[in-house]
Amino acid sequence: MQNGPSTIELLAAVRAFVEDHAMPELEGHAAFHARVAANTLAIIERELEQGPAAAANERARLMALLNAKGSLEALNRQLAEALRSGDMDLETPGLREHLLATTIDKVSIDQPSYSGLKSAFQARR
Repeated sequence: MQNGPSTIELLAAVRAFVEDHAMPELEGHAAFHARVAANTLAIIERELEQGPAAAANERARLMALLNAKGSLEALNRQLAEALRSGDMDLETPGLREHLLATTIDKVSIDQPSYSGLKSAFQARR
């Protein structure tokens, strides 16, 4: 049994080091790459924190929408095929809501400071 630090705590510590100690000492291209590294670590943190619930919710929505069971990947392939074939479109009950919820969850992980995210949250309610 591992008592800690957790994976998220380790990532947060490395990200804090990069942001607070390394980046201020760097210039130019190296500073840019340090910022990219810090942003990448932050995305990984959010993915670990929010990703499992987002994936479970997406899978549940897809199972209801498609009236099918399967892995998240298989259900997404089935949705893509239904859209490609024209069997489903934005008028399909629940599809628009599913796409909005999925997009909000993904943007919340990848780009939580995206200016349109707050508007999307409000539109979802």
